[in-house]
Amino acid sequence: MAKIEIDNGSGFCFGVTTAISKAEEELERTGVLYCLGDIVHNAGEVERLQKKGLITVDHDEFAKLHNVKVLLRAHGEPPSTYETARRNNIEIIDATCPVVLQLQKRIKDAYAKSSAPAKDAENEPLIIIYGKPGHAEVNGLVGQTGGSAVVIQDKTDLDNLDLDRDIWLYSQTTKSIEGFQEIVAEIKSRKTAGSFQWFDTICRQVANRMPKMRDFAAGHDVILFVSGAKSSNGKVLYAQCKEVNPKTYLITDETELDPAWIENAESIGICGATSTPRWLMQKVAEACNANEGNDTKD
Repeated sequence: MAKIEIDNGSGFCFGVTTAISKAEEELERTGVLYCLGDIVHNAGEVERLQKKGLITVDHDEFAKLHNVKVLLRAHGEPPSTYETARRNNIEIIDATCPVVLQLQKRIKDAYAKSSAPAKDAENEPLIIIYGKPGHAEVNGLVGQTGGSAVVIQDKTDLDNLDLDRDIWLYSQTTKSIEGFQEIVAEIKSRKTAGSFQWFDTICRQVANRMPKMRDFAAGHDVILFVSGAKSSNGKVLYAQCKEVNPKTYLITDETELDPAWIENAESIGICGATSTPRWLMQKVAEACNANEGNDTKD
């Protein structure tokens, strides 16, 4: 009989918890609320809130709204979103994560400084953001620079950049510290001129989960990593678990559990991304229990 443990360090981070709390408070009052983009990268949680009255819209649909309330999720938004809201008399419920807000301000201030009228436009510092192109948070960060910042995912993206310009490097808050350090080292090794400043803007609440999750993964025969398909953080944390424990399986919910994975396992660990709700990990535990009489530790 296998022991089942749900990782106490997994689940919603502070920013996601706050966003969902704000949504639930408004839905309790009025029964309807728009949200720009999925409130969290987890289909199960999005569906749960939709049943309460949350309506998810994309940017094109957002631009057509007037005189309504719209929640901005933890990822943050570029200045153009706020301008659209002002123009259309949309009341914003801003749930942008404080860590993301601080990073937006830093990049905005850096861009204002770098592009000041007294500056030589040809020698403006190149602002680089280490992150996932098209990610909501990254779009918000690039928006602080009027679209001029360059987004890179890995060191191969540096090949087409003039690295002998002055460079200011920032990071999406949910990227790995190791990945960021690798980018810093690569830029240093390639530069032959110009200055280079880098700013570690990775959220430590998220980053600190990685070593703890590696320990958790190493302590079980099988790991079931629960995460939405759109979660960038989920992909990073899953890879960390998989590296430590090859018997790590990525699932979006309990329906994807293959009984063969946990057959003969003496201990099963269940963990997830910062966008994975606790109730979903619990459902996975229940599915494991349904296969055989296991003991769950939560």
